[in-house]
Amino acid sequence: MKAAFVLLLLAGPYVAGRAADEAPAPATTHGPVIAVVIDDLGNSLEEGKRVVALPGPVACSILPHTEHGPRIAELADAKGKQVLLHLPMQSVVDMPLGSGGITLDMTEGEIRSTVADDLASIPHLAGMNNHEGSLITQHPGDMAWILQALHAAGPYFYIDSYTSTDSVAYQVAREQQVPAARRNVFLDDVNTEDAVREQWKRLLKIAKRNGFALAIGHPRSATFAVLEAELPNLASEGITLVAPSEIVKRQEKHPLPDAVTMAAPATATALKN
Repeated sequence: MKAAFVLLLLAGPYVAGRAADEAPAPATTHGPVIAVVIDDLGNSLEEGKRVVALPGPVACSILPHTEHGPRIAELADAKGKQVLLHLPMQSVVDMPLGSGGITLDMTEGEIRSTVADDLASIPHLAGMNNHEGSLITQHPGDMAWILQALHAAGPYFYIDSYTSTDSVAYQVAREQQVPAARRNVFLDDVNTEDAVREQWKRLLKIAKRNGFALAIGHPRSATFAVLEAELPNLASEGITLVAPSEIVKRQEKHPLPDAVTMAAPATATALKN
C-alpha cells in the first residue's frame, strides 16, 4: 500500500473532480508555452460557456458585479480553467467602465475598498488583469494602491494588459511583491479571422523565440473561430498551452523590461481594452 501511494505521488498532481485533460498544464512543461486569456466576460452567459468549452486551460477574465460572472467562474473552475478579475480602470479616452471601476479621482481608501469588493464578487479567482486602464496604469501611486489591495486579499497574480506603452503596472506589481506578467499579443484588435490568425502566428513565433508568450483576446466571432481551429493543432507546433500562472512563473525568472520580450505597443483599438 505504501509503495502504491509513493507511485501515485510520483505520477504528478491530481486535481480533484477534474479529468486529466481539463487541468492546467504542469509547471514542469518543457519547450515553448503560451497562455490565452479571454477578457470582458460576465455579461453574456453564452459567451462565457463558449470560452469554457475551448480546449485546454484558456483563462476566463470576468468583469466584476456582472449578472453571469459568478456562474461563468464556477463553470470555468470546474473545467480546470483559471479565473481572473477583469478590473475596470480609467482609460485616456474615458471609456465607460461599468460597476467596480477605478478612476483617477478616487482616494486611496476608495480604491482599496473598490478592489476588495470587486475581488469578492467573483469566486475561484487566481489573479487579475486590467480592463481598459491606459490612464490608470501610467500612475504609480494608484497602481500601488490597487496592487497592495490585491496582495492583501490573497495569493493572486497580476497581468498587465499593457493597453499603453507608458504602463508602469508590471513594474509596480513587482515592487509590491505581486507575481506579475505582461501580455505579448492582442489577438483581436481587428475582428476578422485573417487578422486574428496573423496575431496567432505572431504569438507562436514569440513563444518559440523566447520560450513563452501570453495573448489576450475577447469573446468575438473571429476569435472563437480561430481558437477553436488552432488550439487542437498546438502539439504539432511543439507548443503547449498553459494557464496564465505558468507564464507568470516564467516571467518571474526572466523579468522585464527586455527589448526582446516586451509586448508590442498597443494600437488605438487596443486602448479600448
